Amino acid sequence: MTDMKVAIIGAGNMGGAIARGLAQGHYVRVQDITVTNPSMPKLEKLKAEFPAIQVSTDNHEAADADVVIVAVKPWKVEEVLKPLRLRQPQVLVSVAAGMTFEDLAHFVDPEMPMFRIIPNTAISLRASMTLIACRNASEQQTLTMLDLFNEMGLAMLIEEKQLAAATSLTSCGIAYVLKYVQAAMQAGVEAGIRPKDAMKMVAQTVEGAARLLLENEDTHPALEIEKVTTPGGITIKGVNSLEHDGFTSAVIKAIKASI
Repeated sequence: MTDMKVAIIGAGNMGGAIARGLAQGHYVRVQDITVTNPSMPKLEKLKAEFPAIQVSTDNHEAADADVVIVAVKPWKVEEVLKPLRLRQPQVLVSVAAGMTFEDLAHFVDPEMPMFRIIPNTAISLRASMTLIACRNASEQQTLTMLDLFNEMGLAMLIEEKQLAAATSLTSCGIAYVLKYVQAAMQAGVEAGIRPKDAMKMVAQTVEGAARLLLENEDTHPALEIEKVTTPGGITIKGVNSLEHDGFTSAVIKAIKASI
């Protein structure tokens, strides 16, 4: 636990998810987290879940925090940041997709440490894949940011120029995975399985597949597929059917379309 004070500007889907993830972690004390939003309903919901969290409709009340996380729509960033006059040694963390470091530097002290963060919505369950790029940050500040977001899943430091492609794999990618789950559920229902049962079966299968890859650095999807595709078996028939119907091509096209 640190004495670091964290402010989250914006309590929408992503800001609220980050707040919930932080509040469930052990790196920052809940009472040292302040969340702001223009209206109260979302803040009241957060406060009901985590009574110790600080909430406000005034961004200036939170602006003296050590780390300021801006979780608003890109077109709102300038309006939100300029009046706060953030400067080093404060750390700016932006969740606004598409807002580059050069863009952000127009609204704050351009020499202050900055991070661009791309989590996905699983951050509220501390299961996000979070992308991190940095500018003007020390090694210790970068390690702190990695520690902070590793508590909420898995964080990876990458270059800013890689963010667009990686966002398609992770932030957009969670929707593509859920689309597969939905499709598999529909097949299960047609085969006579109740929808809720089918959802649990497929979701647990997806989690198991992910763990096979995450917990063994020496494996590869092809190796794990090979283990379950016996000659003449039912799995290889299904895998070949996916390929005949363009499954791999469809996934690649979807990811390229969202970059």
